[in-house]
Amino acid sequence: MQAHPTIDTAEKASQKAVESTMLSPRFYTTDFAAMDRLDISGVRAEWDTMMAEYEGDNNHDHFQRTPEFAAEVAERFSQVSPEMRQEFLDFLISSLTSEFSGCILYNEIFKHVENPDIKQLMRFMARDESRHASFINQSLKDFGLGIDLGDLKRTKAYTYFKPKYIFYATYLSEKIGYARYITIFRQLERNPDKRFHPIFRWFERWCNDEFRHGESFALIMRANPHLLQGGNIYWIRFFLLAVYATMYVRDHARPMLHEEMGLESTTYDYEVFRITNEITRQVFPVSLDIDNPAFRDGLSHLFHVQAQMDKAKARGGLVGALQRARWAVSGLSTFVRLYFLPVKHHSLPAQIRMAPAW
Repeated sequence: MQAHPTIDTAEKASQKAVESTMLSPRFYTTDFAAMDRLDISGVRAEWDTMMAEYEGDNNHDHFQRTPEFAAEVAERFSQVSPEMRQEFLDFLISSLTSEFSGCILYNEIFKHVENPDIKQLMRFMARDESRHASFINQSLKDFGLGIDLGDLKRTKAYTYFKPKYIFYATYLSEKIGYARYITIFRQLERNPDKRFHPIFRWFERWCNDEFRHGESFALIMRANPHLLQGGNIYWIRFFLLAVYATMYVRDHARPMLHEEMGLESTTYDYEVFRITNEITRQVFPVSLDIDNPAFRDGLSHLFHVQAQMDKAKARGGLVGALQRARWAVSGLSTFVRLYFLPVKHHSLPAQIRMAPAW
């Protein structure tokens, strides 16, 4: 991959966070009136149980740094290479932007709806995501790279998504976030010598927040079953592929981060996909066949396309622009081929299960 600019100042960290590319986390807005009309009466018992869990707030004291945190950063992180340091900083900024994106979206929905069920849920989820973003930002501040979240909210571009797109994309983002965090936590639990930064100690209970957020959107979709039927299945397939492909390309752009943890990017990604497939089949009527050789070859080619586009961008000029256009067409055609690969169909269970013990 083409080398990216070094992140060594708060200004550069903020510039990285505000980027709007195919791979960077986005900020969203939606149709608040449509959100207000949502009816969750079909899952009332499960909904009330989940709201009671949110109200109990079993993570209220989790996102607080211990006195040993800074000392562990100084001791362990000083041993990593400058290149690995940059990949980790990119990971932190991307994670912060993603968490803060959820915080903004949920808070905006909370402010614009009157539906008591949706209003209550959005207040709880905005609370959780605010904690996550602030906790990551504290780690960036250890390196003098803290991001002004208020400025990020004002300056980053927003993408409009219909409510159903929000449900599909956010449900998947929360579930794949759970799968990523629990896989990393279990790996470092087995290999504590690979835990090069203390933030990973927080991932187990952190990922439980992600799982619960995903279950909340699952309940909304189950209460409105038309979202999981008919032509909407094609949208579900699109978001499944988009989320998996984005993760694959982004992770392979920073392989040293996984190597430092004793992981290999491709193996790690497909383990995350496997966990996510097992979870999402409880809600979605289809899942991607991640073991299909054509699927794996397609994701590998998308990474190759991104690498070539980065090189063309660095080259610049007319030749660079033509090369980027050529590779963009190649990437689009690959995505279309992946979209039309056979998928697995599922019968939906009667109830949503809670988090598996991975």
